[in-house]
Amino acid sequence: MLEKIVIEKLVHGGQGLGTLPNGQKIFVWNGLPGETVGVRVGRKKKDYAEGFAEEIITASKDRITPVDEAYLSTSPWQIMTFDAENSYKKEILTEAFTREGMEVPEFDFVSVGEPLHYRNKMEYSFWGDDDGLHLALYHRASHGKRIVMGSSIARSEIDDAANKVVAVLNSVGIRGGQLKTVIVRTNKEGDVVVALFVKDKNFPKIEQLDGLCNGLAVYYSNPKSPASIITEELYSYGDNKLHDTLAGLEIAYDVNSFFQVNLAIFEESLLAIKKAVKNQKNIIDMYAGVGTIGLAVGAQKLVEMDAGNIAMATYNAKTREIEIVHASTEEARKLITKDACVIFDPPRAGLHDKVIDRLLEVQPVKIVYLSCNSATQARDIAKLQGTYKIASLTGYNFFPRTPHIESLAILQKSV
Repeated sequence: MLEKIVIEKLVHGGQGLGTLPNGQKIFVWNGLPGETVGVRVGRKKKDYAEGFAEEIITASKDRITPVDEAYLSTSPWQIMTFDAENSYKKEILTEAFTREGMEVPEFDFVSVGEPLHYRNKMEYSFWGDDDGLHLALYHRASHGKRIVMGSSIARSEIDDAANKVVAVLNSVGIRGGQLKTVIVRTNKEGDVVVALFVKDKNFPKIEQLDGLCNGLAVYYSNPKSPASIITEELYSYGDNKLHDTLAGLEIAYDVNSFFQVNLAIFEESLLAIKKAVKNQKNIIDMYAGVGTIGLAVGAQKLVEMDAGNIAMATYNAKTREIEIVHASTEEARKLITKDACVIFDPPRAGLHDKVIDRLLEVQPVKIVYLSCNSATQARDIAKLQGTYKIASLTGYNFFPRTPHIESLAILQKSV
């Protein structure tokens, strides 16, 4: 049975928000603001429900036909025009800050290039049936898996390589239960590296994988963890390093490095950060990854906790006089001093309270905060209100056809 509702707005997670006849709020995939839809209700919680719009009774003028059949698995905002997507993302970003009681200055929402075939990295799961192995992605409406041949937001080199890996695995009789995920990455030149994560510590050495791409590694990954974490490298072929040039800086990274997936738009934000920190003498990049931002803007210190990223950052720094600190941001917070210009590009969880406390204690001259989660970014900046003000805010569409938003806030001291 379908429930008839009106979609009120799009929310931070990407779903449409509506109200069921019983008054309960429901988060709906495949619904756009203003549409009347027939919803199949899925999971029910105490305060809300989740569902999928199976019938579009009254369609929005912004609705278009998605490119991917499995768009709910690949990129669920394929259902709207690109102009509408950018407009909705700007609204969601604004709401993230106003919900925290802040007024934001007028800001631009920047989009660069085409909304498809931009991702330089994809992670696929696997599905096994009587026909063999297939690539798969999780289906947002059902929380199960959906068989795919690829994704329209991925570079073609990625899907070509992923499907070649599947073909080889099928040819030697590998079964789905032995596998966890495959991560494929490519650079601007089209070089490709692959990481195959397996749940079988005795996974066989498959020589047919050699030469399939520029580099390929097979990792045993603890089956008790759903994440693609490296427990042990079993074997590898070729060179697993990739190289790209960003804002005039040559950067090396590997398939497992923290590195942006949409380089064209990332370069735009990198230039904005470079401008924001101009003439600063003590620049600290507190989530350095492989060093991209810090090295590009001439930072004096890089802080990173992942050993693999540290190795790449050290390689990328070459002969530069720069201090590279192997520690978490919380552990390295004492590096933040009054004369510092601090750059943050944290994971989705945002900043640790200990880091916030340190900022309020020493009050560095400037804070540059790039975020992939506007909700936690706004939460963190709200805690700094009174001591800091937002000098500028910019939204970036790093992830077209998905609900994800990137935002750059430049904070200056209020007095």
